Amino acid sequence: MKLTRTLGLFLILLFSAHFSIAQTAQFPIVKDFGGIYEIKDAVERPDPSLEYKIIIDMTTGADNPAEISRWVDNIARLMNLHGLAGVPQDRIHVKVVIHGGAIFTLLTDKNYQERNKIDNPNLKVYEALKAAGAEFYVCGQSMVARKLDKSDLWPGVKIAHSALTTISTYVPQGYTLLKF
Repeated sequence: MKLTRTLGLFLILLFSAHFSIAQTAQFPIVKDFGGIYEIKDAVERPDPSLEYKIIIDMTTGADNPAEISRWVDNIARLMNLHGLAGVPQDRIHVKVVIHGGAIFTLLTDKNYQERNKIDNPNLKVYEALKAAGAEFYVCGQSMVARKLDKSDLWPGVKIAHSALTTISTYVPQGYTLLKF
């Protein structure tokens, strides 16, 4: 009995300690998506005085079409991480080039329904990202290869000649290339 009581007290203390250090996700730039956490001991952090120009080459689609693509959410995380470090929103310039399997994350609800039998969970993230200043380009070559028309896609995306030429246009302008 004493062992059971001691073990129970230990478990209560253990869980209490765990929950006292748990943090709530923060969303400083992209509201409701890409939740991130403060890391108090971090010695390497984004510099709030710098201008960040980032181009994301996104080729990977969702693992599960019923869930928000982790890669779409990762764009929100990227922006929120900079914001949490004190980088003002107007110093974060994010352009996303979408092609390959990721192109299906851009389908309108109607087209996503036809393909997956559910509404597109990524559209609300794209809307929040756009509201936070991110710009989106879809590869026109990928659209042709997949027989997609502009009306099949989220209206917030612009059509690019190609992903390759969009990336090769922005990298020489000082954009850092990230691959998702």
